Amino acid sequence: MRILLTNDDGIQAVGLRALYNAFTGAGHDVLCAAPISEMSAVGHAVTLSSPLRVKRFQENGFRGFGISGTPADCVKLGLSALAEGEPDLVVSGINAGGNCGVDILYSGTVSAATEGALTGLPALAVSYDHFNPTDLSEQAAWVADFAARLDWDRVRRGCVLNLNFPARPLAGTRGLRICRHTRAAYRDWYDRRTDPRGREYFWLDGVIPPEQLSPDTDRALLSEGYITLTPLRFDFTDYEVAEVLKDAAGKITERG
Repeated sequence: MRILLTNDDGIQAVGLRALYNAFTGAGHDVLCAAPISEMSAVGHAVTLSSPLRVKRFQENGFRGFGISGTPADCVKLGLSALAEGEPDLVVSGINAGGNCGVDILYSGTVSAATEGALTGLPALAVSYDHFNPTDLSEQAAWVADFAARLDWDRVRRGCVLNLNFPARPLAGTRGLRICRHTRAAYRDWYDRRTDPRGREYFWLDGVIPPEQLSPDTDRALLSEGYITLTPLRFDFTDYEVAEVLKDAAGKITERG
């Protein structure tokens, strides 16, 4: 397969390098186009008011393009200017930190895969439920095998597969679960701190409250040690409310 590989943790991140090694080791043709620096939680932002600059990376068997932009920028530029021919698959990850529930709106990792899906390409976002992984070679090998075995023609175009690994050795996981994403939102707070010069600043923190989680959702299953896989589609229309509005609009018209 020809694979466009990206992430939001930056081109030197452990997870991206692990995926690159796994895919190339399995004989796939990999074009890596990733942010030069970390771009976590930028969502689907794209760069409009400044140029994108590209730096070539070639080291220890790795080759890729570092881009001075967002994850979505990387996919756009990769597909339109850097790739020689259309890839068979867009893969984003492996992200440091899980991407469950509302994370799919914040996540640069998921957004990069979504950008690929919007062009009609099969797309896979991959995350690991720990912010400081040191070795993700096992998980990367699992992903490479999964991507090769899956019949992508049966996955509807425009769909993003969102894959999350629990923070444990692969042998210690409880298996793969296909599941829905949680609808529970974060309970956020800001830590108030003081820098070395005595100036105040704030640092965002938060959790998805465990008591609000349904047991069959990604966040709950991931915390229990399962590998979770959620097919995502980005149709934000609330069809039930649309019917209510149609009814309300009809009554307003009758009164008018």
